[in-house]
Amino acid sequence: MKALQALRHYVAEHKYAINAKQLGDPAELPWSNLGYWDESSSSYPQACQQLAAQLAEAVKLKSTDRLLDLGCGQGASLVFWQQHYQLQQPAAVELQTRCVANVQRHLPTLSSIHQHSFLKLAELAFQHPFDVVLCIDAAYHCNIQTFLTSVSTVLAASGRLGFHCLIWSEQAQRLSALQKQKYRWLLKAADINTDHLMTTCALQQTLQRYDLLDIEITDLSRPVLLGFSRYFQQLVPHGKGLDAFKIRMTAQLCSQLYADGWVQYVQVSAKKHHLAAV
Repeated sequence: MKALQALRHYVAEHKYAINAKQLGDPAELPWSNLGYWDESSSSYPQACQQLAAQLAEAVKLKSTDRLLDLGCGQGASLVFWQQHYQLQQPAAVELQTRCVANVQRHLPTLSSIHQHSFLKLAELAFQHPFDVVLCIDAAYHCNIQTFLTSVSTVLAASGRLGFHCLIWSEQAQRLSALQKQKYRWLLKAADINTDHLMTTCALQQTLQRYDLLDIEITDLSRPVLLGFSRYFQQLVPHGKGLDAFKIRMTAQLCSQLYADGWVQYVQVSAKKHHLAAV
């Protein structure tokens, strides 16, 4: 019984985090996203950094912005914002206890990191709204409407939002009931609910209902899904244990999603519309 409880605790602690060392990032504050893989990508940390940089550029992140990093994971993004964008004190929200403790251990001067769900941001009662809210490679685990409702409570007037999510492609309209059920089971194993996936049009309309304009939805399926699956094939050895199994399953899922073409991995950026007082 104790062994089963320990396993459950281990799985819960690693629900979203990935063993970065097995992927090639031995840093004390490692990355934990799928990465953006192109011709210049020579390592896992570099690809992860490129995915973060793509999102930052989409929202035109600058040093004077008040930034909230949602699902900051093991903390590499927080170092990245400080070193490459000269942000002094980015705020962060992360659900996993071990990740928050690791960030606090290695970034003791970072005062604003909260162990909390980013779907309940109103409960944190931040003193000031944020100019930029970013969520790297994590929002596809939740209902986007719930995510946007939460973000709307902390995003400043004219604030910018950037995140990654999965959407149905146009090809998915031809899926049979059996194929949809297959994808429901397939993605459920990765803690993704297919009922929450939208089409491009539906996603754009949803963003607009939250007074978000200047919307850009960019398909990153090839550099992210195909890129990560190809990188995994190059890893030698692949590692052992539950962490290695999770990485292998993630790579196989990425490969299948890209090959089928029914689900796309997209980058989303938008700006909150500031309504002038009448």
